[in-house]
Amino acid sequence: MAGTRRVAAKDGAGRVTVIEQPMPQPGPGELLMEVRASMVSPGTELGFMRRLREKPGDGPPRPFGYSNAGVVVKQGEGCEDIPLGTPLACMGGGYAEHATHSVVPRNLGVPIPDGVSFDHAASIHLAATGLNAIRRAAPEIAEYATVIGLGIVGQFTSQWARLSGCHAMALDRLPLRLECAASAGLERGVNIAEEDPLEASAEFTRGRGMDFGVLAFGGDGNEAFAGMVKMLKRSPDTHQMGRIVVVGGAQFQHSFAAGLGNADVRSASRTGPGYHDHEWERGKDYPPVFVAWPTNRNMEECLRFMLSGGLCVEPLITHRAALNDAPGVCDILIEEPGKALGVVLNP
Repeated sequence: MAGTRRVAAKDGAGRVTVIEQPMPQPGPGELLMEVRASMVSPGTELGFMRRLREKPGDGPPRPFGYSNAGVVVKQGEGCEDIPLGTPLACMGGGYAEHATHSVVPRNLGVPIPDGVSFDHAASIHLAATGLNAIRRAAPEIAEYATVIGLGIVGQFTSQWARLSGCHAMALDRLPLRLECAASAGLERGVNIAEEDPLEASAEFTRGRGMDFGVLAFGGDGNEAFAGMVKMLKRSPDTHQMGRIVVVGGAQFQHSFAAGLGNADVRSASRTGPGYHDHEWERGKDYPPVFVAWPTNRNMEECLRFMLSGGLCVEPLITHRAALNDAPGVCDILIEEPGKALGVVLNP
């Protein structure tokens, strides 16, 4: 397929533009997608843009985006079994961009079931990241969970905690994010600018303490991590017990051993096994008996839960815009994060 494509790009001065490029072509194990919708990740994609605007650099515009949905318009070698016109939810940095067209490895695109919209399916990378975080937490029915940070990944993480049968509480300081979470079924939201989260946690858990918590944000995490430790359940010998999962890019310093008790700290990286394995992305499979939940299976489950209504995407979407309007709507996320959350771009 000849011609050009339009794609959103970021430059070294912290500006978002829409540029035109030659139409990309799929290689072996890849598919060319006509994009119908993409979802912007406010934290991962735009979280550092304000700092760039304060101290601008000279980097040229570079395409960005890692979660979209569309239809197959060209098959690379080895993808002939995926019919043209197949609707797929796609993910991956450098693949599922905010564009009119994108090239995606076959294992990073999964069929969208009838009844799930392109707008909702475009959240697939973010939804699967939240699912992998909850898998790392190893929840049990009726456990108490706290999610700190209600960006889109935090929103999905709190929903997966609920879907796992847990009582979920979440913390943020932006009212809009708490409102979105409540609309999506969050049991207890806490605005940390107005409430003491430790008191809220004690009340929510009926004094039992949290079984696990998830840090779902980037940047300085010292205060949040220390607070999460205090929320965990405590044994009679004063040791904190439970699990803390870090899915965002939070950084923190904390003493371990007696300084942390018998709590487990776990990292949740990306969307599950497979992502960033070049051969797997392009069609190689891992033995299911050893790898039960690779990235594409997590993606499939996200779509199934969207179809059933268990995983709620619509309450998280605050803005829809044409691709050409990406600079303006991204400016809202960068400069006024309290006024937007889920932004869907429709080419």
